[in-house]
Amino acid sequence: MVSSGYSRARVLAWLALVAVAGSFTVLSAASGASALLVVVVGVAGLAGAAAGLWLAVSRRGAVRALGVLSAVCGPAAVLAVCTAVGLWTEALAALALWTAGGACARWALRQVRPPRPMRAVRSRPPARPVLIMNPRSGGGKVGRFRLVERAEALGARVVLLDTTGGVRQDVSELARQAVAKGADLLGVAGGDGTQALVAEVAAEHGLPFLVLPAGTRNHFAMDLGLDRADPSRTLAALTDGEELRVDLGRVSGRPFVNTVSFGVYAQVVQSPEYRDAKAGTALDAMPDLLLGYSGARLDVRADDARLAAPQAVLVSNNPYAGPQPLGGARRPRLDLGTLGVVGIRVESAAQAAELALRGTRAAGLDVRTARRVTVLADRPTLPVAVDGEALSLPAPVDCEVRPGALRVLVPRDRPGVPVARESPDWRWVVALALGRPLPTAQTPPAGGTSPVDPARNA
Repeated sequence: MVSSGYSRARVLAWLALVAVAGSFTVLSAASGASALLVVVVGVAGLAGAAAGLWLAVSRRGAVRALGVLSAVCGPAAVLAVCTAVGLWTEALAALALWTAGGACARWALRQVRPPRPMRAVRSRPPARPVLIMNPRSGGGKVGRFRLVERAEALGARVVLLDTTGGVRQDVSELARQAVAKGADLLGVAGGDGTQALVAEVAAEHGLPFLVLPAGTRNHFAMDLGLDRADPSRTLAALTDGEELRVDLGRVSGRPFVNTVSFGVYAQVVQSPEYRDAKAGTALDAMPDLLLGYSGARLDVRADDARLAAPQAVLVSNNPYAGPQPLGGARRPRLDLGTLGVVGIRVESAAQAAELALRGTRAAGLDVRTARRVTVLADRPTLPVAVDGEALSLPAPVDCEVRPGALRVLVPRDRPGVPVARESPDWRWVVALALGRPLPTAQTPPAGGTSPVDPARNA
């Protein structure tokens, strides 16, 4: 007898297919030629916007202005056509059906491959916690949220970095000194790069690690589900916390908690002006980097696979639930024991349009997972961005993951625990609806789930 979970999945899969079919039916039934025009203009508008964005970042002067105009006019053309042919009601109904179909598809797939969150274990409060804090991080969040006073009130010893003399302190050495003096927990209030250095020392000594999201972006804290708006809330872990076992990345012997970037982005980050004017510096450098690609020619080996000559490569400590960590993409789990790998090569407006229309199936985008990534180049050293920090490393550069190396102490109340929201795989949806075996060859999604065949539920 088929399980109730699989039965629900089949019903939801059918609802998803019916809703998607209904979205096309609504438009075609309204007015055949006009509806077809809306669809064609919609696809063309999306492609035109993507091509315009490509011109905007890869060219200068009048061509860049033309690209910006194209990026704006693409969506505007869709609105104008809908208004001209009087299909606003039908277009909105079709959009609602399409959205409902996607929601049903995701819900159906969750019935047969439910996401498994990271396992949390209750933890005893530390007796001698030591927290290293950067008072300048995140524009002064340490002082603004009174992290020093609040941490000391909970029994923690705070090591405040000296940022007045312009001399960069060795954060790793400060952490090792704290361990030598009997610390039973290491924590840090600072950026992701500083967090990685202290996390490595905690992992070496098997100590729990506390993240206070006092940096600018706090990607690691976001994927742990911590409150980035108020870093002081994380201090609750010192008295009422639980532990997560998460992975730690390494690149040429250096730790990273988020990402290592090669190619275009890594070269932009090298610019001294980037920290104070990120957008302007990137726009100024992009044309020289993208047109013919003036940077190092990369040859990437991800386990047994090869990514030939990408313009940009991003290696992440566990895969993101999307093609790249942009636009709010997150890592639903940090304990899968794998690296996320994204290779990008876009050399023309046409390829940019293909990327917008086909997503991860576009020829210019390669998304995969691996346990080890080696980046070779046609020069002895490579510009590399490690957790957003600009470095230059000798080639080849090796990236690997250390599964479960880090014990992270987190508060039990975490408002931002991530949930995988990957796009539904319609091959799975069709197979579910028709009662056929599910495609078991597919890589499990970033949420850490495994494919389930309906025969196993019989």
